[in-house]
Amino acid sequence: MRARAWAATVLAVVLVSGGGCETEPVAAPPTGTSGDGPAIYLDRSYSARERAVDLVSRMTLEEKATQLVSSQSVAIPRLGVEAYGWWNEAAHGVAREGTLHNANPPILTNTTSYPVNLSLGATWNPDLVYREATAISDEAREVVRDNRLDLNFYSPTINLARDPRWGRNDEAFSEDPLLTAALAAQFVNGMEGKDRTGRLLPEGGGYLKTSTTLKHYAANNSEFDRLTGTADMDDRTLREYYTAQFREVVERSSPASIMTSYNRVNGWPTTASGYLMTELARQTFGFTGFFTSDCDSIREIQHGHHWQPPGRPAPLDHIERHAYANSAGLDLNCQQGYHDQWSYANTIPTAIARGITTPTGRYTEADVDNALVRLLTTRIRLGEFDPAEQVPWVTTARARVPHASWTNSDANRAVTQTRQRLALAREVAGESIVLLRNEPARSGRAGPGALLPLRVPASGAYRVAVVGHYANPPSMYLGGYSSIQASAGQANQVNGFQGIRAAVRAVNPDAVVDFLPGVTPGTLAEVDPASVEAAAGYDAVIVYAGTDERHAREDVDRGTLALPGAQAELIRQVAARNHNTVVYLETAGQVDVEGFAAEVPAILWSSYNGQRKGEALADVLLGNRNPSGRLPFTWYRDAGQLPAIDDYRIRAAADGSHPGRTYLYFGGGVSYPFGHGLGYSRFDYSRPRVDRRSVDANGTLRVSVDVTNTGRVPGAEVVQLYLGTPSAPAASERPGERLRGFEKISLRPRQTRRVTFSVKVPDLAFFEEGQGRYVVDPGTYTVRVGGSAAESDPRRQARVTVRGGLRPTLSVVTVDAPALSAPGTVVSPELTIALSDDRRYGHRTEGASTPLPAGATVRYHSNRPEVVAVDPAGVIRTRATGVATVTATVSFQGVTRSTEFVVGVR
Repeated sequence: MRARAWAATVLAVVLVSGGGCETEPVAAPPTGTSGDGPAIYLDRSYSARERAVDLVSRMTLEEKATQLVSSQSVAIPRLGVEAYGWWNEAAHGVAREGTLHNANPPILTNTTSYPVNLSLGATWNPDLVYREATAISDEAREVVRDNRLDLNFYSPTINLARDPRWGRNDEAFSEDPLLTAALAAQFVNGMEGKDRTGRLLPEGGGYLKTSTTLKHYAANNSEFDRLTGTADMDDRTLREYYTAQFREVVERSSPASIMTSYNRVNGWPTTASGYLMTELARQTFGFTGFFTSDCDSIREIQHGHHWQPPGRPAPLDHIERHAYANSAGLDLNCQQGYHDQWSYANTIPTAIARGITTPTGRYTEADVDNALVRLLTTRIRLGEFDPAEQVPWVTTARARVPHASWTNSDANRAVTQTRQRLALAREVAGESIVLLRNEPARSGRAGPGALLPLRVPASGAYRVAVVGHYANPPSMYLGGYSSIQASAGQANQVNGFQGIRAAVRAVNPDAVVDFLPGVTPGTLAEVDPASVEAAAGYDAVIVYAGTDERHAREDVDRGTLALPGAQAELIRQVAARNHNTVVYLETAGQVDVEGFAAEVPAILWSSYNGQRKGEALADVLLGNRNPSGRLPFTWYRDAGQLPAIDDYRIRAAADGSHPGRTYLYFGGGVSYPFGHGLGYSRFDYSRPRVDRRSVDANGTLRVSVDVTNTGRVPGAEVVQLYLGTPSAPAASERPGERLRGFEKISLRPRQTRRVTFSVKVPDLAFFEEGQGRYVVDPGTYTVRVGGSAAESDPRRQARVTVRGGLRPTLSVVTVDAPALSAPGTVVSPELTIALSDDRRYGHRTEGASTPLPAGATVRYHSNRPEVVAVDPAGVIRTRATGVATVTATVSFQGVTRSTEFVVGVR
């Protein structure tokens, strides 16, 4: 939002071949309580970070501490700062708003509920995810306080679905980092008011629409021990798998924040991990937003983990745990959840007075200042401190829903559940449904060909049975973090039975569509014999089976992949009596289908599919939508194929002691492979073509393939590109193939389209722990294009040879410097650079600094030299009251990268 042109710019060049230039001692920063001078934080001609620094400079230490908690940060009337709820939810629809002080956020009533992340993952459609997130953020602006407060949302979840038993598996997008990142990046872009490349939309006037929080960082994939357990792994696994999607979303979308998880990683609580937050996320990945704790993961440092840092004589107490977290880079304390009476708000002043020593040194007010600047920068970017009429996201929301007219009760009459949003919920749900199996019925009643789509006659007798508790439940389960659907919202819901009945009768008004309970209502414990007997007499039967919050949720993992209760037995019995049986599974993830799959002609799957799920299912069953969902995970046969859920290793062991996880490393038999999905069309592929047979390790490879719809109806295909790793010693533990690109295309019958992928060869690198960097394996790679991870047709393959080694380039520049200084102070920024192979130089939080590589140049320049000056030797000195942005520019081997930091002078 910087509108003012830089006045005079002072430019200094420092040639660096060692540890950098020597500077004068740095004076202690002031407490920054001065209120004199113009209110820069209200002046839009300054940047958001400059305004935030000015605002922080006007607060006392006690006031600063109260701003670092989520539920809520308190109002400071003398500065015009309002109470702010940071903990809000919008996982698959805006669902909670933090309007209460020191309490969990109330659940919202009658807001639109879309399919959950795992269903979105099955669409393999980033554009569709973007549209859904855009609709969610529009609705968020309509319902939050004054259309401008409480706009940070704790979503999306981007932990990988590496084990289907994980209780929050339905919150994940996929087991694959690339697919997860491609989808989650568009969720962030849609929520934050950005275009698909991550740039702010012009219609937003330079403001964020909302701010998002990637969670949970990192390796948080088991509920039973999340408050006490440790996810142990080597650094290669941590970088290549558990944090890879965070890195990619940061690069594509620059999200506002990241949430740390409850667990430890290799024995160190993530909420106190400078390695995860500072060294990886900030200094290596380039993350510039703020970190928030899970609620209340700072408490669990002491109560769940009883953590005793190396070299400490005892576990941390309630004061020390907060100092350790804040100094490690944890900016916001979500202090509700598993909470006690202690938080940043009432421990930080004491921690500073005690002079606690943490791994980064003595804990001081400068740590607090830097954290608060990051938080307030986000609030300013959302438009909170500017007149509402100047913030387009506020004015457009008030045009749709009159200002202050929305209430969090059924009295709102579900006004924000618009026709367009309900239609979008239906569209997303329909596109998420995966057709796992579609064979001819064993009797001739359904006619020749596959059972689906159902052939409903336009008139005459036709009878359909919809069987199973989840088809017509008393209350429709929408997944975790859902809004409340009171009477007005319930009127907009369509369950499975309702959707199928309406669709069939729309084709044939004479048709009979009946609901049969199938199993004991509620408990699911026993098969209902009457339902099975009745099912024999219908032209088609749809058995609707599933899971709900009783079987998997936050705090609860599944112990088995078996369908709960007697549902599998119900399917077997119904299929034996009626050969025209379709099974629809709406579950938290994979379930064991081996006992009935061969007996059922057609099987469909989705995760929890939103409030218009019944319409979407009917669209697919009747052929109004050609199914195009693809599995975002490997469908294991049973839980016996998996290691223990708290075993975070991914790679298969050469001695067979570990089976490996996901399509990348699991070598056993599966029910359905990653990427699998059928439709009502067939697609033929040409042999893939590569633009070169040999490519340098630093080059780019282009792969193209022609895809033809050979079916009779329009359809969509997900074209998937996999690259196979060249032969390597077993000790290297390389995956057989990796997904390196995908594109969802729609084709008319007999239409052909050429799909081209661009692969950056450096993206094929693996992390070598012994060298502390990424390397590209030389050799011959297999290039394969197809419809799943399991296809092996040699006609869909090509080969390319990779030669040479990586030439790392400058990737990320970061600077750590005090936000506030007194006039006449020398500012000594701690600069770090990261190369594209993950090697870092300069300031290191974990120990002694590393000299910058020979030939690197560092330039500093100030946009307001009258406030902060840079002399010809590169020394940065504060001069007069105000704020200034200092830009650090590093050049190395022909590549230049910059970063900015703001210095407030008081």
